[in-house]
Amino acid sequence: MISWRTLLVVFNLFFVAVGDEHTHTYKDLEEVVLWMNTVGPYHNRQETYSYFSLPFCVGPKEKISHYHETLGEALQGVELEFSGLDIDFKTDVAKTVYCEVELDEVRLKTFVYAVKNHYWYQMYIDDLPIWGIVGEIDEANDAYYIWTHKKFDLGYNSNQIVDVNLTSESRQKLELGAKIKFTYEVNWKKSGVKFEDRFDKYLDPNFFQHRIHWFSIFNSFMMVIFLVGLVSMILMRTLRKDYARYSKDEEMDDMERDLGDEYGWKQVHGDVFRPPSHPMLFSALVGSGYQMLTVTFLVILLAIVGELYTERGSMVSIAIFIYAATSPVNGYFGGSLYARMGGKVWIRQMMMSAFMLPALVCGTAFFINFIAIYYHASRAIAFTIMLAVICICTFVILPLTLVGTVLGRNLAGQPNYPCRINAVPRPIPEKKWFMEPLVIIPLGGILPFGSIFIEIFRMYGFFQTSFYFGYMALFSVTLGIMCGTIGYVGTSKFVRKIYSTVKID
Repeated sequence: MISWRTLLVVFNLFFVAVGDEHTHTYKDLEEVVLWMNTVGPYHNRQETYSYFSLPFCVGPKEKISHYHETLGEALQGVELEFSGLDIDFKTDVAKTVYCEVELDEVRLKTFVYAVKNHYWYQMYIDDLPIWGIVGEIDEANDAYYIWTHKKFDLGYNSNQIVDVNLTSESRQKLELGAKIKFTYEVNWKKSGVKFEDRFDKYLDPNFFQHRIHWFSIFNSFMMVIFLVGLVSMILMRTLRKDYARYSKDEEMDDMERDLGDEYGWKQVHGDVFRPPSHPMLFSALVGSGYQMLTVTFLVILLAIVGELYTERGSMVSIAIFIYAATSPVNGYFGGSLYARMGGKVWIRQMMMSAFMLPALVCGTAFFINFIAIYYHASRAIAFTIMLAVICICTFVILPLTLVGTVLGRNLAGQPNYPCRINAVPRPIPEKKWFMEPLVIIPLGGILPFGSIFIEIFRMYGFFQTSFYFGYMALFSVTLGIMCGTIGYVGTSKFVRKIYSTVKID
């Protein structure tokens, strides 16, 4: 039986609000919640665990129940737990002991391992992220220390929190039998930062102030323009020559034309519009590419306009919502293309279009999720969240894809080729060995893989490697589908244009 929290997750996926469960406004002395999120090694950012997986202790205040507001939070591994610290709006707290931990052998080894691997943790106050380091190593004395005091400097503007800073102080040596007292301190200060600008400090405003960045962007842009112009000029020059020759041929009488042979790209006019060997898979890829292009454009537009980075998991939630809502785009273009290529099994093609990309993403994510479960990481996705994703694919994406497929077959499913297709295919000449796909694919991917492979430096462990290569593979496949669709649409329009302007007997 599906719990009410799962239903709430699915409901909020389609009605993502701008705010969180808080209104971001406080009255004097009103409670401010400090949420503890995750902890993990600094050099392996994906390897995160629950904050209290380390033997930290909870403050004396009663716990507050919390659940994931959006599907994006759950998929990103956000595991918020109440810290137990008593923090009230505009109320300073002097240095106060909130709990004590006695180091037995197990706790000592756990803390030492965390310090040795440079563990850091993340917290949230009013949706503002805070980061802190667990401890430090004294290599000279071969000793390990843990920071025991958390000093919070909170800035407020009117009745809203606009700034949060954490300072870790009071280090204590980790040794067997030591009693570690954890303390905290809260200082409130009035700030001139506006609420809508409070996330600016997490961005990099100085990035575009350096001329080298502008020069790099301008250089890349001009290089693309130059290459496009060069290729276009070569194509136009070649086409003009071909058009001139074909216009002379049209002036010949029928006897002279019959004695001559066709040459150039006019020679393959009877095969250029022949359907591919796997029309169902091809049309599903093209339809998925159209959909991903639409999703990418809308998400980027909303990110620019709506500042989605200010809300936890909002980017993922919006992307999933838009992907589900734009399923008719996939069905329309994929279904119409399959019909124009003479496809008959349109229901199977519709099913492939609807589930091909979600199955690839979910299959990879579930495989990585098993690794996260084995490592007891916070990145592990609950079964109810998996069930919610499956329900979205079954009850939202599939029906909308069906609607798009029916519309595509009825409105744009008739073949409209500018010339006829020969019944017997022409023999294809053998290609050189360096033109085979098994050679072109690795050569074309060397440079992109090189840039990706560089990011593995200071990265270690099977967990991090699996996450990195798994999600990079998904990104590469999705980007390949989008670029392939752009290439197909561009070349298709180009080929149709040149053959529609030449008389074909």
